Amino acid sequence: MSKQALWSFDELVKAAGAAADGHASNAITGFSIDTRTLEPGDVFVALKDQRDGHDFVGAAFAKGAVAAIVSLEYVRKHDDGALIRTSDPLRALENIGRAARARLASDARVIAVTGSVGKTTTKEMLRLAFSAVGPTHASEKSYNNHWGVPLTLARMPANTHYAVFEIGMNHAGEITPLTAMVRPHIAIVTTVENAHIENFANEEGIADAKAEIFLGLEPSGAALINLDNRHAARLLAAARARKVHVTGITKDLSAAEAIATFGADDVVALSGSRMSATTSEGEVIRAGSRGKLPFLIGTVGMHMVTNALFVTAALDAAGAEPAKGLAALAQFAPPPGRGSRTRLDVGSGELLLIDESYNANPASMRAALAVLPALPRSDYPRRIAVLGDMLELGPDAPAMHADLWDAIDSAGVDLVFAAGPHMAGLYERVSGARRGGWAQTSAELEPILMAALKPGDAVMVKGSNGSKMGLLVAAMLSKFNRTGSRE
Repeated sequence: MSKQALWSFDELVKAAGAAADGHASNAITGFSIDTRTLEPGDVFVALKDQRDGHDFVGAAFAKGAVAAIVSLEYVRKHDDGALIRTSDPLRALENIGRAARARLASDARVIAVTGSVGKTTTKEMLRLAFSAVGPTHASEKSYNNHWGVPLTLARMPANTHYAVFEIGMNHAGEITPLTAMVRPHIAIVTTVENAHIENFANEEGIADAKAEIFLGLEPSGAALINLDNRHAARLLAAARARKVHVTGITKDLSAAEAIATFGADDVVALSGSRMSATTSEGEVIRAGSRGKLPFLIGTVGMHMVTNALFVTAALDAAGAEPAKGLAALAQFAPPPGRGSRTRLDVGSGELLLIDESYNANPASMRAALAVLPALPRSDYPRRIAVLGDMLELGPDAPAMHADLWDAIDSAGVDLVFAAGPHMAGLYERVSGARRGGWAQTSAELEPILMAALKPGDAVMVKGSNGSKMGLLVAAMLSKFNRTGSRE
């Protein structure tokens, strides 16, 4: 299927606020900042980050780039095609992103998601639900930072009716310029936890940084806030200051109780839920006379149920069809690194790999462990947790790791493998029979783990990105053949 043309060359130069050096006649169908993933029809943006993108302009044209956005100082090479010259390629990309947002139809709706846990999964569930009700555009992977957000905007087709953006941060002040670019109609804060706490004085500072997402809300917008979070009142006050509609999300209170307690304008609450080994299902109740809606999610976990509540509230706020959008969640499967499940052949049987390797903090670690009890012992007699260090937790990091021992116990974990200096403290608290092995790094842990695996194991791998627990996932996928992509 041919890709949709996004911009004409002249439109793009004008949107970028830049100057043309040459002209491109082929359709512009995408944008790329990485020649390894660039596709024909893309415009290559030569950013200066870990590497200088100007060193790869030639490679971009060789792979089929339509044009390249470069600095004024860039010296044209013999094989270069159309260039778009600017004093700052990142600023040009931001300008294009703003232009893409500005050209959306007046009835289009933009949704932005932030939070300490669950941003990407919630975004993917929103993508799936909104795609069932209209033309939808959403961030790829975790494109949620100072280049990921404008890149996602630039790639947005003009006929998009629903746009879903993930917005992240490590420090205060980082969300403000991103939400100003996105200008959401609906802003979601999934939760506030102690992720990146080393960059803040306390969790209240993290809550305030997450609340920056409300600063970009359109005047008629809606703020969706997790009322079960301990910082709910603080977030609600920040949203109230913007004089926007506030919808509370709760799985622990009735809609009436939530309104009475928090004074939200509207509430989406959980009426009931049930877990199987492969799905989560239940009913959502909405304040007023809108009644209950059933949902079925193609994966397991109470954190997934909370995400379904956010999806319901977002569909409501966007004026979409909640029942139709929720029905699409039955097809949801977590992306790699965020809970994806793969069955692998091991000797005379199978093991189940649960890949949570993309990132971790204490809250997400507990949520991942809490999923394991849903796995039937008849299918998976042995539950194995493979855990790497959680990073950016500040001076209390050792205690935060050691305190996970109760979550391991509650999950009925039979064997723990751990990597990293912080995880050593947790490993010491685990009883001797449950100790599978500890190593300083994931690479050193690999042979220990691989030698221990056997049929009937359910293996959950989790840790911060910097702990490189994905190496262990890759090792298992390389050694054992897949029997199915989903459990």
